[in-house]
Amino acid sequence: MPRMLDVSDDVRAEIGDEEADRLLAGENAPGSYDCTSCRTPGDSEQERTSTVLFIGDETAVLAFAHATCLPSQVVQVTEEQLQGAVRSIHPDGIPTEFVPEQAVLGVTSGLVLINGELHPALVVEPTGPIVRPGSTDIGDDFLPLLIEQGFMPVTAVNAVPPVLHGWSVLLAMGQLHAVLQPGTGGGSPVAWWQAHQALQVAESWRSAANKHQQVLLFAAPVGSIGRQPREDLLRDALDKAAANGKLVAATMPLAGT
Repeated sequence: MPRMLDVSDDVRAEIGDEEADRLLAGENAPGSYDCTSCRTPGDSEQERTSTVLFIGDETAVLAFAHATCLPSQVVQVTEEQLQGAVRSIHPDGIPTEFVPEQAVLGVTSGLVLINGELHPALVVEPTGPIVRPGSTDIGDDFLPLLIEQGFMPVTAVNAVPPVLHGWSVLLAMGQLHAVLQPGTGGGSPVAWWQAHQALQVAESWRSAANKHQQVLLFAAPVGSIGRQPREDLLRDALDKAAANGKLVAATMPLAGT
């Protein structure tokens, strides 16, 4: 049975037309897989699935993700990240799950109701624990690192968080491109998170962002939010994370339109 696979032009260019066509025909693609973004199960026979090609210095790994989590794309990673990163291999030799040693930041957009008004929000959750650079600990320092950057702990989603000066959310042509942070030594802003392929946002989200000229950014450790298909479920997950002391937030000016 043909799979519901998306193979981008970039991925096709890397793996070749023959391999891409075999994937689309279902010859080499897995039926079930674990999404490389949210880590929950997916089924390429039942839902749209993206092919994501991770390329290191010498090797490449083909992984799969829910199309709602990630678009089909090519991702450059270090060879160290790639080695030992494949947890399970399809019998035909195609990796069905990619577990990077360095976590990737997953970003979800949604509208959050605060004091009777809808605010545009981004929810950031890594795909794995975040540790301090150079640390050998196996804990998760994601929230402490963000608090040091100026994010505020949130115990309840009932107020707009303070503005984090120097940070901004870059929106262009109605698409989300990056979250920018201050450059070192007062230099130009640099990307804290950048979309490999610009993410389309809902018209209602864009309208709210243009109205407020700012975006709320919530961040939580891996496993706190998960992939939520509806905004009401996303809000429930945010409230739960806040109640459990696993949520930080900041308000960022909107850059672009």
